Amino acid sequence: MNIAVIIPAAGSGSRYADSAKAAGAEITRHKIDEDLGGRPLLHRTVELFTKLDEVSTIIVAGPADDAAYGQFKERHADKLAILGVKLCQGGKMHRYETVANALKLVPQDCTHVAVHDAARPCTPADLIERVFEAARAGHNAVIPAIDVPDTLKRVSAETLQAQKEDPLAAILGAEAPKATARTVEQTIDRTRLVAVQTPQVFERTLLLKAYAQKDLSSTDDSQLVERLGEKVLVVEGDPTNIKVTRMRDIRLVRAILGVRPPAEKAAHMRF
Repeated sequence: MNIAVIIPAAGSGSRYADSAKAAGAEITRHKIDEDLGGRPLLHRTVELFTKLDEVSTIIVAGPADDAAYGQFKERHADKLAILGVKLCQGGKMHRYETVANALKLVPQDCTHVAVHDAARPCTPADLIERVFEAARAGHNAVIPAIDVPDTLKRVSAETLQAQKEDPLAAILGAEAPKATARTVEQTIDRTRLVAVQTPQVFERTLLLKAYAQKDLSSTDDSQLVERLGEKVLVVEGDPTNIKVTRMRDIRLVRAILGVRPPAEKAAHMRF
């Protein structure tokens, strides 16, 4: 196999910033810039693939806005260039726009394309090998996933906002104005439901065909392949392969990787 890895990194990280504000913290950095043992989260994610024999090309798609992309390159271009990474601008609104832009840089001699979330820096090597091995065995679309262990419920779209004088405030926390509560509409049968992860690997021409469709609305790339009527193989994922979405996730990532936060690391070095 000759694999090109696409890492979409064009998202605004709004949920991460909102979760920080809700926790009373003001942050100006993007989640992909968070320090993980002296290296930004994005670089940790890229490094998952740099030493794999099957991977010949790595493409990171940054912000669509010219100014934001310029700042992105200032922070990351030099180091990523050392790792042999190609850069491009992503989409303005949707993830699929970002992947579509990156696909234009995939060399024609690549047999497969892997798409991996920029915010998943903890992906175990054996998970990546499982996905690659299934593709090597002839499966044209392979994704990792884990069985859903929790009860699933669909809740109301509208939210109940706590007021300081409201008894609900004692539950939600009066000092956290963004805290909300919703009502249950339906309990979902979780039989055979799985939570999908990345990297997702596809035969190159199949993914190009999927992205040639008119309707590209999707939450992951396998959804586009499914619309073609193609079978998608699911292999075992890993609970530690978490995606950093909210601020609390970064603490879990550091624990998994065994690295300290920057301040704690500095204090440890002083003493």
